[in-house]
Amino acid sequence: MKNETLEKWVWALIYGGLLTASFGIFLQARDPLPGWALITGGSLAVVVGVVLIFVRARRRD
Repeated sequence: MKNETLEKWVWALIYGGLLTASFGIFLQARDPLPGWALITGGSLAVVVGVVLIFVRARRRD
C-alpha cells in the first residue's frame, strides 16, 4: 500500500471515528444501547487510525 493511500485511511478513520463517537454521545441520552455501540465503534476507529500513524512513521519507502 502506498503512503498516500495509508494517509487517506488514517485521516478517514480518525475523523470518521470522532464523528461517530460524538453522535453516539448525543444519541446515548435517548437510547443507551445504540449510543454505547456508536461510541465504542467510533473510539475503536480512532485507535486504529492512531496506530496506523505509527505504522506509517515506521515504514521505509
